[in-house]
Amino acid sequence: MAANSFHIVDVFAEQKYAGNQLAVFTTVQGLSSDDMQKIAKEMGFSETTFLLSHTPRDGGYDVRIFTPAVEVPFAGHPTLGTAYVIRREILRAPAAQVRLNLEVGQIPVSFGRAGEPDVLWMRQHPPRFGPTCAPGEAADILGLSLAQIDARFPVQEVSTGLWFVIVPLVNLDALQRAKIARDKYFAFIEDHQAKAILVVCPEPYHPGNDLSVRVFVPYAGIEEDPATGSGNGCLAAWLVQHRYFGRSDIDVRVQQGHEIGRPSRIYLRAKQESGTIAVNVGGRVIPVARGEFV
Repeated sequence: MAANSFHIVDVFAEQKYAGNQLAVFTTVQGLSSDDMQKIAKEMGFSETTFLLSHTPRDGGYDVRIFTPAVEVPFAGHPTLGTAYVIRREILRAPAAQVRLNLEVGQIPVSFGRAGEPDVLWMRQHPPRFGPTCAPGEAADILGLSLAQIDARFPVQEVSTGLWFVIVPLVNLDALQRAKIARDKYFAFIEDHQAKAILVVCPEPYHPGNDLSVRVFVPYAGIEEDPATGSGNGCLAAWLVQHRYFGRSDIDVRVQQGHEIGRPSRIYLRAKQESGTIAVNVGGRVIPVARGEFV
């Protein structure tokens, strides 16, 4: 195998060694799909990405995303992190936008807005809303009581490129106590599109934020994810769809990863627009390391 260069970045991080770790391979000489999967497992991060070419195609860069267990068609923090590395290491210029060609289609990533010059934003695909799920079944999977599920809002499958089950909880204590019952979880996902479970509550860890979130994806080899852009995109659409904040648009900050020592901040902006919901997910990216596989 020829030497293949990679960069490690922390995504949705407010400082180094926080957020969600990502390895971005900028050279993939001689790598098969099987090699990429093995490398992703070796890296051990929630996801690893592979930039297939330094030449854009249809205005975007071809990228593949792997968890330690499977290839996925879309994921949020790999999208932001890979766009950051492309601009920093490939373009070496202050481009306003980088587009990625993923299995779900092309995703644009924009760099900075007024007052937030270091926040990257991705525009996710229009949401699809799947079936609702029984609150009691969700409680059983999470090791919680039915009273810890927020009955004001539905437990529902949502996708903006990857399916998640959104489970509203009543408070931070319930969120902290959530723990996947693996036998019940794997039985549940056999009959559902969503393989990931996102729990949310209206109590943040710190002032200036709006929500706390946890995400569990054992199916993909991710027991708990420290920051999940795809899942939070689904959450943003769900918040608007069900008027969680009592309005048809949101501009909120989400905290995730505190329970596993990787505190993260995710910015969500979404609104009703042209018969659908426009979903934008943002966060900061911090470079950590570079190297090569030999």
